[in-house]
Amino acid sequence: MGSLVSCLSDPCPSASPPPQAKRRSSTSSRGRGGGGGGGGRDSAKATTMAIDEEALAAAAALVLGQRGAVGAFERSASVRYAAKRQSQQGPPLPRSCSTRPRSLADPELQPQQLLAKDLNTKDLETNIIVLVHGGGFGAWCWYKTISLLEDSGFKVNAVDLTGSGIHSYDTNKICSLSEYAEPLTSYLKGLGDAEKVILVGHDLGGACISYAMEMFPSKVAKAVFLCAAMLTDGHSALDMFQQQMDTNSTLQKAQEFVYSNGKDRPPTAINIDKALLRDLLFNHSTSKDVSLASVSMRPIPFAPILEKLVLTAKNYGSVRRFYVETSEDNAIPLPLQQSMCSANPPEKVLRLKGADHAPFFSKPQALHKTLVEIAAMPPVQAS
Repeated sequence: MGSLVSCLSDPCPSASPPPQAKRRSSTSSRGRGGGGGGGGRDSAKATTMAIDEEALAAAAALVLGQRGAVGAFERSASVRYAAKRQSQQGPPLPRSCSTRPRSLADPELQPQQLLAKDLNTKDLETNIIVLVHGGGFGAWCWYKTISLLEDSGFKVNAVDLTGSGIHSYDTNKICSLSEYAEPLTSYLKGLGDAEKVILVGHDLGGACISYAMEMFPSKVAKAVFLCAAMLTDGHSALDMFQQQMDTNSTLQKAQEFVYSNGKDRPPTAINIDKALLRDLLFNHSTSKDVSLASVSMRPIPFAPILEKLVLTAKNYGSVRRFYVETSEDNAIPLPLQQSMCSANPPEKVLRLKGADHAPFFSKPQALHKTLVEIAAMPPVQAS
């Protein structure tokens, strides 16, 4: 989505892993076990396990020293249960390969810790959250958010918009925003009369949830715009990017227009150069998530970006809106996000510090905490 900006002018610190402690040979102990008796083997096994635990403790102490950490060191599950696995068979499980330090802005918390002790999701105005991905993404990008929310008691539905994710439709044939958002509007249409949801839209998904709010205002309790296009009546997503005055060379290099109807016709879709995905969208995300995105992202349909929305105060304006800013976003920079909030003020603006354009990857815990906070806000009492 961020790669569209140039259309307007044209049509951790990773610490080295701690050295592995050498495993002391227990051959001599087995040799002194008295003819290979059971007692000798048990003794050797106990000695080996003790040595492994000492090595692990030494490695943990080294990591603590390198990080300057204070307090107990929480080892990964692969290390915590290595001795048990070794007592069964095979070599010890490897340590986690991730060396990305966890930011203070995204602390490691259990899902239940992010909820107030007396919060029961069944007592909320609604405990149904619908996640709407951005341009080029799919429902797959929400996998961390889905897990955290479901563990906290929410019912979660992540949709694949038309031509996205595993939806088989040809992106180049999408001719309107209504066609692109059809999976979302069909879901809302199928809800019961008394059912309401919280819509969360990312990137171009912001235009999609705005369209859905206009169509089904009574079925949307709250709308959350996550570094998304939060437009006003009569404006398009392309108009949003016209507010960004400074051009970015990464954006210009990353965009690849697709002209399935011929070069003499407008583009039908936009691809993003896979080599520039990290710099543009995932500058604070892990390598594993960047790899997932590189094999999962699909072209961004162009027609929905050009379409101007019709939004009324009676429908769209009746839904409570919240905006979640991402401070390290290279695709929709923070000043542009703030400009949209000034032009179309939501009920509340929240910020994810240290988050890139994919906070569901770079700040999943902080994003989860923010969504729970919004969901827990009580309904506005009619005056």
